[in-house]
Amino acid sequence: MKVAIIFGSISDKEVMAKAARCLEEFGVFYEAYAISAHRLPEVLGEKLKEFEHNGVEVIIAGAGLAAHLPGVVASKTTIPVVGVPLKGALEGVDALYSIVQMPKDIPVATVGINNARNGAFLALQILGVKYPEIKEKVAKYRKEMVAKLTEEINQTL
Repeated sequence: MKVAIIFGSISDKEVMAKAARCLEEFGVFYEAYAISAHRLPEVLGEKLKEFEHNGVEVIIAGAGLAAHLPGVVASKTTIPVVGVPLKGALEGVDALYSIVQMPKDIPVATVGINNARNGAFLALQILGVKYPEIKEKVAKYRKEMVAKLTEEINQTL
């Protein structure tokens, strides 16, 4: 199983690293690339062909400003795409609208602004449909999260 993480600019690396760290926590292999949909469209197209050939199963694409990267990626592949709107102009609301308002038949699943970790969790859940061990790890994580939060609540009362 493989996940690709793509972001439009090196300046997006810090936020998108949260997705990488989450995938690492769950033992999921990923590759990460800074590829602009506008400045490097040919490189992006070639990389997407490689992803399809090499068995990439989910793509997490982060973009700000014009925020076309997730949509362009979705238009060029049938691999599921999770879009992460990144803060830039208008605190990322413009990126959110750009990513979430895809034309019919070219979907991009979209998470909250700068929430690359949730992008990774959505990718894990998608992988969990095919890989029971991932589904079990996510379920275990959630159970432990609930126990920890319950304990914290009980300590404050």
